[in-house]
Amino acid sequence: MENARATCQGMDVPFYPLNVQKEFERVVINYFVDEYAQGRTPNPCLECNRYVKFRHLIAKARFLGADFLATGHYARIERDEHGVFHLHQAADDTKDQSYVLYMLTQEQLGYLLFPLGRLRKTEVRELAHAFGLPVAGVPDSQGTCFVGKGAYTDFVSKRRPGLTVPGRIVDSRGTVLGEHQGLLQYTIGQRRGIGVAGPEPFYVLRLDLERNQLVVGTRDEMGFTALIAHQVDFVSGVWPAQRFECEVAVRYRGTRYHSEIEPLNDGKVRVHFADVPSAVAPGQAVVFYRGDEVLGGGTISVAENLPPVVTI
Repeated sequence: MENARATCQGMDVPFYPLNVQKEFERVVINYFVDEYAQGRTPNPCLECNRYVKFRHLIAKARFLGADFLATGHYARIERDEHGVFHLHQAADDTKDQSYVLYMLTQEQLGYLLFPLGRLRKTEVRELAHAFGLPVAGVPDSQGTCFVGKGAYTDFVSKRRPGLTVPGRIVDSRGTVLGEHQGLLQYTIGQRRGIGVAGPEPFYVLRLDLERNQLVVGTRDEMGFTALIAHQVDFVSGVWPAQRFECEVAVRYRGTRYHSEIEPLNDGKVRVHFADVPSAVAPGQAVVFYRGDEVLGGGTISVAENLPPVVTI
């Protein structure tokens, strides 16, 4: 906050702090904790962008009579000859944030400016030093902003103590292999840090909340070829009438996989993988790309094991 205030003072521009603490608590922090309590892996940056950041910032900017709202996100917005806005990844792929911006609407994209999207982070630092901005040497933020320096497990366990109760680690047949120290410590698809060994590496297959059991198995047992995503948004604002091919990312700045998207009802799609990722985590985002353009995305509901249908 004080860095932002000092920067505005140095540039001789007004500074307007907004208090969105109650809404942030409700739609970001509570969501974050509740998702872990349900055995899913949340992405709080997405919910903050969707319900807090752009909603309140754009409303405030319009109230103040601003023509546009510029933010420091690393992504690019392009407008085509038909007046349709397109979202693209940043020039600096090591800082690209397009994965967490897929929910932006056409109206929002028309009002937003992402001036850093065409610059590399080193160039941004150089410009900040050249203009004498007090934030020029501030380190990049790391981790989840509201968790602070501690681990997310500590943050969640204070609000949901039951998630740290030890329980059994079992294989897919129910054989007990060891003991876990709380299901909060694990995500589906996790390989490292499980605490049991076998002839092949174990992966987390399922979090059995009812029995407080961690179900693990081999890579082959993960066996999925598709996933269902809900709360899906398309940047164009138009729901596709038929299947289409693209690449998808299932992690922030992660590998992209050739896939086919099958539109379903109720804001859902099925993603058929031609290239299958090692794991997908319910609660995380799946984002659709074509080249460097973001087509849309949604929240992963569940993985499915279906016959392959795509040849790309």
